[in-house]
Amino acid sequence: MDSDEDTTEELVEGPLDEDCQPHGLCTVTYSSSDRFEGHFTHGEKNGKGKFFFFDGSTLEGFYVDDALQGQGVYTYEDGAVLHGTYVDGELNGPAQEYDGEGRLVFKGQYRNNNRCGTCWVYYPDGGGVFGEVNEDGEMTGDSVSYIYPDGCTALYGTFVDGELIEAQLANLVFDETGTAHFEMIPNGVVYSHDKSTSACIATHTLLPDPYESQRVFVADSLIKGAGQGLFAQTDADADSVMAFYNGVRITHSEVDSRDWALNGNTISLDEDTVIDVPQPFDQTGRYCASLGHKANHSFTPNCKYDPFVHPRFGPIKCIRTLRPVQKGEELTVAYGYDHDGLDAPDWYKQEMEEFKQKRAVPDDQ
Repeated sequence: MDSDEDTTEELVEGPLDEDCQPHGLCTVTYSSSDRFEGHFTHGEKNGKGKFFFFDGSTLEGFYVDDALQGQGVYTYEDGAVLHGTYVDGELNGPAQEYDGEGRLVFKGQYRNNNRCGTCWVYYPDGGGVFGEVNEDGEMTGDSVSYIYPDGCTALYGTFVDGELIEAQLANLVFDETGTAHFEMIPNGVVYSHDKSTSACIATHTLLPDPYESQRVFVADSLIKGAGQGLFAQTDADADSVMAFYNGVRITHSEVDSRDWALNGNTISLDEDTVIDVPQPFDQTGRYCASLGHKANHSFTPNCKYDPFVHPRFGPIKCIRTLRPVQKGEELTVAYGYDHDGLDAPDWYKQEMEEFKQKRAVPDDQ
């Protein structure tokens, strides 16, 4: 991200001065295979210019006496972008970073190419970490917080490289100057990192998630024969995270090799891992640290499963609204079994047939 590169010249395309130095608008290719296109004055970069590095990344900005000064844009090989402030070729000052899809992932300060001071790290799922970074630019210390997707509910306490160690519930508020402050919630509950294993769903199975608790509740489903369901506790806009799906972590082969009756609360996390909420933890009296497994299936769902990096549970899935939902509305998701229904439980096959029949009947009949 800094502009100090190997400047052993290999090839110059463009005008030269009397000493055969690039002078004017030139393209210079270095022995490292890096290439610079821009303005030169007697061999020094002066004016607007852009580096094209051998790995596919680029750096663009304004050069003074051979050094990048002021605003510069570094584009990574994967399309991520850093908009930073450069002094004498090094990052010094405010910066913002975006991922390859244009989402903001960092906002803060740099000093001598390292993150410094109070910074924000944003996750694609809507959550993030806020606090003062250490000397290595990491979110490590006892004044760091995880901020839930509502931008208000927070876990404030001790983190190591962005990972929760111990924290308490707080609300993030901003004063009239835009400065962030935390109002601690006096409930005395301490939250800690509690990623599940294949044998342990959670250390604190009856400690609810504070964000989820404000948004959903469990009650008898409105769907015939479905048992309990998940309901919205408040109105919510489209694309709102409502609940979390944590569970033990098992393999796909284990799920595929056992009876469907044991797979009622399984969901694929990635190509290696399945999240499962086995008996007796499917009962809220035994487990209520997350409630996403209570959402029932629908072929016309109002929610979907989405990846989520949770401060307590680590990488899991969340339930996110597909459209606005009203307080008291049951939240449903599409379970995503194969479209032919061949690899699906019997109840799903029956519901799919009923759905197909309803869809085939004209509305005026």
